[in-house]
This record gives sequence, C-alpha cells and structure tokens, in this order.
Amino acid sequence: MNKFEIRTQQKKDAIIHAALKLFKEKGFIHVSIKDIAEESGVSSVSLYNYFGSKEGVVKECANVLMQNTIHMAKEVLKQNIEFKDKLSQVLEICADQDYQLLRTPGAVEDQVLASLYSENTNKIRMELIQEFIELGKKEGAIHSSVSLETLLELLSVVGTLQASWAKSGNYKNKMAELNQLLLFGFIGRQ
Repeated sequence: MNKFEIRTQQKKDAIIHAALKLFKEKGFIHVSIKDIAEESGVSSVSLYNYFGSKEGVVKECANVLMQNTIHMAKEVLKQNIEFKDKLSQVLEICADQDYQLLRTPGAVEDQVLASLYSENTNKIRMELIQEFIELGKKEGAIHSSVSLETLLELLSVVGTLQASWAKSGNYKNKMAELNQLLLFGFIGRQ
C-alpha cells in the first residue's frame, strides 16, 4: 500500500470504530452522519465518499463484526474437542456478535438497521456454519440423511428468532436453550 491508501484505510477504520461505538452507546436511529464524522475525526464529505450513506457504514460495521466472528470460529474449528462442543461454541459466538449491535438502544425497533445488519451478515454466517455442518457430517456427528439445505434454512429461522429476542432481557438464556434444542436434534448417532 502507498501512503495515500494507508491514510484512506486509517480513515475508514476510524469511521467504523466510531460508528460501532456510537451505535452501541446511542443506538442507530439516534446517531447521525455528523456524529460519526465528529467522533472519527473525519469530515462528513469523506464519510460519504467512502461509504455513500449511513446505511453503507452499517454494512461495513456488519462486515467488520462478521470478520471477527469468522476469526473466532476458525479458532474453535482448530480445537481438539467434540464436534457438538465446536458447534455450540460457534453458535454462541455468532449470537454474541449479533447481540453486540442489535442490543443497542433503539436498534431492535429500527427496521432499517436490523434489515441491513441481517442482510450483510447472513451470507457470511451461513458460509461459516455450512463449513461446520460439512465437518460434522464428515465426522459422523450430524446424521447424513439431513440435507445441508434444510439445516441452513433452520439456522436462518434461528437468526430471525435471535433478532426478535435481542430486545428481551433474557436473550442469553433463550439462546442457550435454543442451542441445546438444536444440538439435541442435530447431534447424535442412531
């Protein structure tokens, strides 16, 4: 990278860091482009040039959070533990990343944020989970008669439940219960 590219990337990183911080503190609907620009030390014009809109910033925030998720999940994949423990940890990691942004004040009520976030994370999440499902089938932990398509559809529905539970105070408990239910149905030998 040349100096211009390095500086541009530093500005983008500052914008994303500031946006995530502000979204967590105030919620998506209460944060303006001006707020993000001020917090990041970057002009509003630069912010628009890099991301096009506040929604563009959200898309990049979702990508950053998912890259963190992928990194953590890949580390779990490398562990020498039972498959069901790997899958359980990955489901928890994915839920925690979603909860980080969606639990913010006003986030759940903001359909634009929820829609943009889900749209930008579902594809990455499904690719990651698909990798785990294929590993589970290879190891014999997931029954071969269950199609990958059906499992992915079920997990997509789980994502919808997660979003609806984000506004409840017992989100973590609900996700733990659902993970147990999913694992009981997914894992085991017949």
